[in-house]
Amino acid sequence: MAATLLMLTACSDLAPEIPPLERARLALDRQDGLGAEIILRDMAARGTPIPEIAAFLGQAELQQNQVGDARRWLENADFTPQTQGLGYHMLGRVELAEGHLPMAGMAFDRALETMPGNPELWVDIGRLRYLGGEQKQAIEASLRALELGPDNVAALQFRAQLVRDSEGLEAALPLYEAALERHPESLTLLGDYAATLGEAGSTRDMLKIARRMIELDENNSRAFFLQAVLAARGGEFGLARNLLIRSGNLERGSPAALMLSGIIDMQQGNYASASQTLDRLERLQPDNQRIRLLAARCLALGGRHRELVHRFRDRAMLPGSPPYLATLVGRSYEALGQREQAAPFLDASAKPRSAALRAMQTEISLDVALSRGPRTGGDAVALVRGLIGAGQTGGAIANAEAFLARVPGSGDALALAGDAYLAAGQGGQAADYYAQAAAIRRSWPLTRRMVAAEMAAGRPLSGLTLLEHELADNSANSEAAVLLASAELAKGKAQKAAMLLDLAIANGASRDPEAQMLRALSAMAMGEMEMARMAAIRAYSLQRMNPAATALLAEILAESGDDTAQSQALARKAAILSAR
Repeated sequence: MAATLLMLTACSDLAPEIPPLERARLALDRQDGLGAEIILRDMAARGTPIPEIAAFLGQAELQQNQVGDARRWLENADFTPQTQGLGYHMLGRVELAEGHLPMAGMAFDRALETMPGNPELWVDIGRLRYLGGEQKQAIEASLRALELGPDNVAALQFRAQLVRDSEGLEAALPLYEAALERHPESLTLLGDYAATLGEAGSTRDMLKIARRMIELDENNSRAFFLQAVLAARGGEFGLARNLLIRSGNLERGSPAALMLSGIIDMQQGNYASASQTLDRLERLQPDNQRIRLLAARCLALGGRHRELVHRFRDRAMLPGSPPYLATLVGRSYEALGQREQAAPFLDASAKPRSAALRAMQTEISLDVALSRGPRTGGDAVALVRGLIGAGQTGGAIANAEAFLARVPGSGDALALAGDAYLAAGQGGQAADYYAQAAAIRRSWPLTRRMVAAEMAAGRPLSGLTLLEHELADNSANSEAAVLLASAELAKGKAQKAAMLLDLAIANGASRDPEAQMLRALSAMAMGEMEMARMAAIRAYSLQRMNPAATALLAEILAESGDDTAQSQALARKAAILSAR
């Protein structure tokens, strides 16, 4: 027995130690960039030639988000034949992180020469293509990555992200779940899964995943941010602020964090702070209409009426501008005692909202856009939108098609071409381009245009089906619910319309006069006159100068016989408003 123990001890003493390069690779596999760097630098100090370890050092620096340090190891390295695939792959990541897309492409091409079967390389190629406007080709790369690495975290995550963009939240959830079965402790997968659950309305499940992320990493910024969003939705704004600060996203200037911070400040009455945050965010995203409306509302709540009218009076009167913006400008003029200036804005805000789509306005004039031509994506968008706004649909189509020919795999270019054809009344061609764009990235604004294209093409049932699919994927979309309810009411399906309108009102449309008027009409059709009266009163209180809301309330009061004098007065007012 003693002899056996001595033999085992001797064998243990003779067991080979894991070579340092292998230990560094294992650390990199664990995403322990710092641990790998310490091992690799020690190897260099002991005389290991830099070309043998430069690729690994670059990877270690990237895992620590030290892009500049990674470049120093990778840019001029004479990689060994065994490491050049990894080296050029990491160099491509450096170029991608710094926005040098052509250089990233060249580096990835070099990497492909020696490791064409690497799934993570194909993921990075897909991300490069997506950023470069080749979104169809990015989808192909994601499928290739998943084929090469069906269990690879990066491949699974990238594919799930693209499916979420094109097919919706519910379609992406099974992919995330399958990935997490293989990699239950992957924080990147858990973060994406939690965010998708939250957007799909599964807030309890989202909270469970966020808490699991903190169990794995007590300082995980994304988990704290997700919980901050949940707290804000629940009205716990003090808690939301604390969680947002702990996330660190606000300090980093994340647009989502800035938006949340502005909303929290507004809810807590800190209007000056909210205004500063929203101004900063508007500079980052100048075409984001929601930010603009929040900024205007913040100025109104803070009593800064002169600034509000100065900044927003011209924009409020543009075609397609939200009625609420005109309301804010009008009320600010009233607060300043300038009733004559307020009148046209209040009149504009009271006009019934048209279901027709309008071209989005840009900050660039048509003359400037024509002088620039469609040189870049931004220039092409400005030019096509400007031509649509000017009624020059032939020129809009020609320039949109020219832009699409340059970047045939771009979802944005496909959607822009659809816009041009829709403006020209060619609904069928618009619908075709929109469908191709939606296969890459589907959003509610795109779906809204797809519905309009189907209607213009004489396919109303297809348009309604799109709305039903949108609500199935996102039941909180109040605009989609109101549009579908209007169509159902027109078909005589008052009960279904009422159900959809109740859903919309519960999800943010309570201050939408159109939703309240439709709810009143659906209640009338079902003989529920008290419900009709309440909804009509709400619609009228929201837009007292709206002739349709005024006439509807007059009709319901007359039919119920509650107040004949008030009904007659409202009817006279509606006639006067309609005659304007």
